[in-house]
Amino acid sequence: MMKLSLATSLLLSVLLLSSLLQFTMALPNDVASPPPSSPPSSPPIPSFCDPKCKARCSKSGRYQRCYHFCIICCKACKCVPSGPYANKSECPCYRDKLNTKGTSKCP
Repeated sequence: MMKLSLATSLLLSVLLLSSLLQFTMALPNDVASPPPSSPPSSPPIPSFCDPKCKARCSKSGRYQRCYHFCIICCKACKCVPSGPYANKSECPCYRDKLNTKGTSKCP
């Protein structure tokens, strides 16, 4: 008698699991899983950033690095100080941006 009830419960479990599997397979894709998210695109470079950053980094010993960070700061602050040196007081946002080390992020 014990073997019969064990076999019956095992058979019932298999049937239940297979019907559950069929049910989940029949769900539409939008219900079964969330839609894939597209990676966030970076905002376009404002047209005034390129010439201002080129001028700002013109005398830098590491032009590419200077230009890269200048563009990042220009996108965020919407301004770039004039001239290749200092004058950061012209753009407080640019002046106050810090990197993870606590030093100025913007060249």
